[in-house]
Amino acid sequence: MNSAHARIAVVGAGLGGLALARVLQLHGRSVTVFEREAATGARPQGGSLDIHGGSGQVALRAAGLLDRFRALARPEGQVWRVVDPVTATTLPVPGPEHDEDSPEIDRGQLRGLFLESLTEDTVRWGCAVTRATPLGDGSWRLLLDDGTTEDADLVVGADGAWSRIRPALSDATPGYTGVTLVETGLDDCDTRHPALARMVGNGTVLATAAGKALLAQRNSNGHIRVYATFRTPENWQEAADVDLDDAVAVRAHLLKMFDGWDESLLDLLRHHDDGFVNRPVFVLPAPHTWEHVPGITLLGDAAHLMPPVGLGANLALLDGADLAHALITESSIDDAVRAYEDLMLPRAARAAEDSAEVLDNVIPPTGS
Repeated sequence: MNSAHARIAVVGAGLGGLALARVLQLHGRSVTVFEREAATGARPQGGSLDIHGGSGQVALRAAGLLDRFRALARPEGQVWRVVDPVTATTLPVPGPEHDEDSPEIDRGQLRGLFLESLTEDTVRWGCAVTRATPLGDGSWRLLLDDGTTEDADLVVGADGAWSRIRPALSDATPGYTGVTLVETGLDDCDTRHPALARMVGNGTVLATAAGKALLAQRNSNGHIRVYATFRTPENWQEAADVDLDDAVAVRAHLLKMFDGWDESLLDLLRHHDDGFVNRPVFVLPAPHTWEHVPGITLLGDAAHLMPPVGLGANLALLDGADLAHALITESSIDDAVRAYEDLMLPRAARAAEDSAEVLDNVIPPTGS
C-alpha cells in the first residue's frame, strides 16, 4: 500500500514515537499516537539526557526542532567528573565517550517540545493498547483496554520496555542485568545544598568501587538527580527486609551499603528531598531481531532495550526520524518498513554491545 494515505498508528508517546509523528506531519502525513498515560504530566519523565550531534540532534533537525532544542539545552551539562569514593577527589579518568556536541536537556522538556509541535489531537491520551492482531491483508487491529478497537495500515510499537506490540513480531522479553539503580533527588540545590551543588557542578559526578556506584546529575531548575547503583539480585529489598515505600529504611540500608565512602558523597543520600525509586535495569537480548512482518514494526526501547548509559533516547529519536523518512520516500509501506529495519537493526545491535560495555565498566561484574 502507498503510505501517502495510510492509517498510521503509533503506540506510545515517548521520544521515538513523537519524533516519528512530528516528521510525518511536517510532510503532510496523517498519524495517530495512542498513549496509556492520562495526560502529559501524568508521571515524572526522568532525568537529564545528553543529545548527541550524530543521532538525537539529526532527528531534531529532521523534526524542525533543533533551534528550539538548542535554546533549552545545557551545553555545560556535558561535563563528567569521576571521583575517588573514599576521598571524593577527582580522578584522571574520563567519563563515558560521546559526541563532543552533546548538550543536556531534561527528558520532560524534550518531550514537551515534540508534544507542542504536533497538531491538536494527534495524541490520544488515556488509550492503552493491549495487543495488535493481523487482519490478513497486511493491516492490523489494535485492541484497547476499554474494549474498543482501531484498525491501521501500519502499527509502530513505540511503547517501551514492556511493549504490548512486540509479541506480534518477537518472543523476546527483557531480562534483568543484575544491576539495580535506586533513584532520589535534591531540590533547589544551589540554595539549600550549596556544598553538594558545588561538588556536582553543572554536569555529572560519578564514584564507583566494588560493584557499587553513586552518580549525581545536575538537572534544570536547581535539581540534582541521584542514583545509587549496585549489582544485586532483583529482589534485594526482600532479602534485606526493606520496604521500598519507607524512605527512612531505604536510606539507612543504602548508607550501610556505602559505608566508608566520603561523607560528601553520602550526603547525596542523607539529604534527599524525593523518596527512593527502585529501578532494576532490564535489557532485551542482543542482537534483537525479527523476521519482517507486513504492516508492523518497532522502535526505541520496544525494539532494542539497553542499559541507561546515554544511547537509548538518542537511538529512539533517530529511529523515529528514519522510519518517517522511509515512509515519505519509499513507494509502499512495506518497502519503507523493510528499509527502516535494514538500517535500524544492525545499528541497534552495535549500540547494545557498546552500552553493555559501559555498564560493565561502571559496575564491573562480580569476580572481574
